[in-house]
Amino acid sequence: MTNQIRSVVRGTGSALPERVMRNQDFEGIVETSDEWIRQRTGIVARHIAGEHETTVSLAEEAARRAIAASGLEPADIDLIVLATATPNNTFPASAVQLQHRLGIAHGFAFDLQAVCSGFVYALTTADLYLKSGMARRALVIGAETFSRILDWEDRSTCVLFGDGAGALVLEATEGAATGEDGGIIVSRLRSNGSHQSKLYVDGGPSTTGTIGKLRMEGREVFKHAVGMITDVIEDSFAAAAVTADDIDWFVPHQANRRIIDASAKKLGIAPEKVVVTVDRHGNTSAASIPLALDVAVRDGRIKRGDLVLLEAMGGGFTWGAVLIRW
Repeated sequence: MTNQIRSVVRGTGSALPERVMRNQDFEGIVETSDEWIRQRTGIVARHIAGEHETTVSLAEEAARRAIAASGLEPADIDLIVLATATPNNTFPASAVQLQHRLGIAHGFAFDLQAVCSGFVYALTTADLYLKSGMARRALVIGAETFSRILDWEDRSTCVLFGDGAGALVLEATEGAATGEDGGIIVSRLRSNGSHQSKLYVDGGPSTTGTIGKLRMEGREVFKHAVGMITDVIEDSFAAAAVTADDIDWFVPHQANRRIIDASAKKLGIAPEKVVVTVDRHGNTSAASIPLALDVAVRDGRIKRGDLVLLEAMGGGFTWGAVLIRW
């Protein structure tokens, strides 16, 4: 059988701001309650970045932990793909700033923006670079400080989001072209710009000259989410010749517990196989999947040889899925 390059996960890492904001803390800010938030979202708490915590500082902390877990040094990394919708600056890319902070002066780094689907998009992009031979080891990160773009008077959105970062190290490894080998097996990405008004930020350098605030039609997002997610996952299953029964762990984007539960049920994935962190992290956009991955790796759930399914949907809409043999 012909060998091929596979992108194998070597290590994971994550970082969260020091400040924890619980549901009760919102009761003096907007008209809401702990019970209301829990029932509709499953969220209990989230982390909020302090004055000196930024997307890049959180990304650096997560990156260093992922590199350490992989047994490598920063100098071994020759590609950085950082998924974020909340960069430190309009330019240069936060990935380039991170590259400098890690002391890396070779290779290349760039940001990728697909909102909550950002990590799935970044993972797929890094995989293609590794398979092409343009890089050997990639640092893939999702990092966000969504608290900076929230309207703290809008109770329908400000209670949903949190800040954080998650990272993993991918290494190009030659192996047999079978689903039993470690590495990324299949990725599927989608987008549909006609849904822009359902989840967006009402500002930007070229339009208002301001950062803007997050706006969302929650019911519309929920209405589309489950169908879009299951469609792209079923496409991934078909491409990899696997079924829901073959999945060891399902690590979805942590947006809303009801969306997670409904998607798993529709796909036929057992609840005990679903990694859930939305209760303690809230929706951290591009950081949510790598944060959840790191939690499940470090607590011993995700182990070598496991078949792991990732999925996300974000503003735009963008959505996608990745199957990985851990």
